Amino acid sequence: MPRAILPEERIHEGIRQKLTEHHADIVAEVESATRAHPLVVVGMAQNPHVKKARKLLDRKSIPYHYLEYGSYLNTWRRRTALKMWTGWPTFPMVFHEGTLIGGAAELVRFVDSGLIK
Repeated sequence: MPRAILPEERIHEGIRQKLTEHHADIVAEVESATRAHPLVVVGMAQNPHVKKARKLLDRKSIPYHYLEYGSYLNTWRRRTALKMWTGWPTFPMVFHEGTLIGGAAELVRFVDSGLIK
């Protein structure tokens, strides 16, 4: 079942450009990183789940590219653009071979199963 996204035709044409441009730079940066690196972790400072994901990858010597956007105290509006883009509600956001695989718990499962080495 596809996730629910408001169809373009139900967004008034007068605001479509605003939606398209809303923090488009952060989305473009993550998109570019997912094309350039096999494993990308998008996170934020102070988040224990981000730390858990990075520690796992470091402990297993699995190379990854890390992008950090603020902390609990700032930059939440920019991070919201990523949540809207991916549909994933929390951090980290982990991309493998350009595909969003989820967060820290999903990363653990992928590593434990041998899908990420």
